[in-house]
Amino acid sequence: MSGSGAAAGAEVPDEAVTPLIRGLAVLRRLTEADGSASLSGLERATGLARSTVDRITATLARMGYLRLDGRDAVLAPRLMELGNAYLAALRLPRVLDAYADALADELDESVSIAVCDRDGIRFIHQATRRRAMSLRFRIGDLLPAERTAPGPLFASEWSEEEWTRWRERRAADPEDRGFPAVPARSRPYEGRADISALPASQRPTLGDDFEQRTAEASETGWALDDQLIEPGLVALSMPVRESGRIACVVNVVSHTSRHSATELRDALLPRLRTAVAEMERALARDDEPTPERKSELAQSDPPTGTGDAVGASGTVDAGSPGTAGIPGSAGSPGSARSTEPSGSTKPSGKAATPSGLADWTGASKQELGREFIESLARGLTVITAFGEGRGELTLTAVAQATGLSRATARRALITLEHLGYVTTHDRVFRLTPRVLGLGFPPLSRTTLPEIAAPHLTELSQRLHDSVSLAVLTGDEIQYIGHVSTRGIMSVHVTVGTRLPAYATSLGRAILADLPETRATEMPAGTPEAVSGRTGTDPELFRAELDRVRAAGYALVEAELEQGLRSIAVPVRDLAGRTVAAVNVAMHSSRRTAEACVGDVLPELRATATRVEADLHIAGRFRRVPQS
Repeated sequence: MSGSGAAAGAEVPDEAVTPLIRGLAVLRRLTEADGSASLSGLERATGLARSTVDRITATLARMGYLRLDGRDAVLAPRLMELGNAYLAALRLPRVLDAYADALADELDESVSIAVCDRDGIRFIHQATRRRAMSLRFRIGDLLPAERTAPGPLFASEWSEEEWTRWRERRAADPEDRGFPAVPARSRPYEGRADISALPASQRPTLGDDFEQRTAEASETGWALDDQLIEPGLVALSMPVRESGRIACVVNVVSHTSRHSATELRDALLPRLRTAVAEMERALARDDEPTPERKSELAQSDPPTGTGDAVGASGTVDAGSPGTAGIPGSAGSPGSARSTEPSGSTKPSGKAATPSGLADWTGASKQELGREFIESLARGLTVITAFGEGRGELTLTAVAQATGLSRATARRALITLEHLGYVTTHDRVFRLTPRVLGLGFPPLSRTTLPEIAAPHLTELSQRLHDSVSLAVLTGDEIQYIGHVSTRGIMSVHVTVGTRLPAYATSLGRAILADLPETRATEMPAGTPEAVSGRTGTDPELFRAELDRVRAAGYALVEAELEQGLRSIAVPVRDLAGRTVAAVNVAMHSSRRTAEACVGDVLPELRATATRVEADLHIAGRFRRVPQS
């Protein structure tokens, strides 16, 4: 099947890493199962022994890529760092996303950006509209080229070998079962001719006219999808070219209740042409090396006879030599993998050299024994060696960036190339869009409450207190996550509840991080005292926010309700903006205020840090919804 990895019948190289092949198979099956599957289900789906599945999932859980929930394995947001490595290396999202967002706002239609993945396409960015009937695909889902608008445009550049592969796939997979994201191909054909009199074996199916559509797209420079994926969905696409070749395709998606395919083309094609021209100019500007980069290229070392080519981006970023993808490396994709309260997982911010990977894998092996598969962890780390400014890497660069030996890095790259996750040309390696198939589609719809939920539960179980997550909505906070304790007396809050921000620790933790003019605004009129101890004096409130800002936490005593004590810290996004707050609440008889600061606050801050680490990875190339 198209999404299965290596080409059908391809012989596994002698130097391929078998545990890495098996680990990637487990991740693919979890992705196809929408991010969650039982361990016995993975055993059946992969054909692996149960003991092998247990070892693989234990290793992936150790890396923070999934969590084990009873007998189920659930993908974790941290896994998105693999897809992020591809998107960062690709460079297109960084340069073009803002143009796609602006086009969606102007047209009031959903706009996406697609790249080609062999005989399929994957979307790498989406700007959607808020409507009751939402039109959106999951980022990273593999779609058959012949059933999309971008497909004919990409196919206009296919070689005869690529066309042969497409025809073979169509014949081998008549129902498009290799593309779980789309309905089966056998649904009623939407063609113009009456086909009811034809035998079932002779009736046309979706995509049969692909070669004709490709020829037309090659002539016109645009392509339409008239309900090829599912009834009611229409789309218009145009290619964005760089150096004469198609770099990506911009896709405008609508519904037949708003436009027919022809109406969509007639109404939007002129504006789409303008937007594509702007994108091409942006790519051209971004591709021009800066004076510093020109100097760097001029001074780069020539080949040293080691068998590695020197690529334009085949060096590790200046200022952070050899830290890409290493556990704990500041700024690296794999820098914060801790998902446990203890130091059992990859440490955050402690290892700034490639030796960090060896230290971590050694410690993991010592603790988990044979349940930890070092070769799987090392192979996945190779993917995170790629990224911004590291789109093309030589073997030496990969080894340096990960701290692996050249022999170990080489075997991992051979395995990844065999499975289609890496390509090589002139001894320079690049990631392929197939990397997005490793968990990115189901995780790309993860919300902030979903990211925070396991961390809130863990904190509540550790402290035996209620834990909540809230966002600011106007002058109020709204609870978007809550975990209660099972005690007779505990704090219970319904998700969705709104309370005055000024009277809560959650609200003050958020307000203290806002611009001063906004943070110190009290609600219009005279604030109401929610309890007998609620502070309503504006001057005292401003002084309290100054204290919260300086201390980094908010502690509220009985201002919301008599006998209720809570402590909160902010949760910040990748840009450093406070987007939410997390708190621990209890009856005042359980702990003194001093005990809250001394005992609860460190645990609370550690939880917020773990939520932020996952949020930063999940939000690097997409907006994470707050609900």
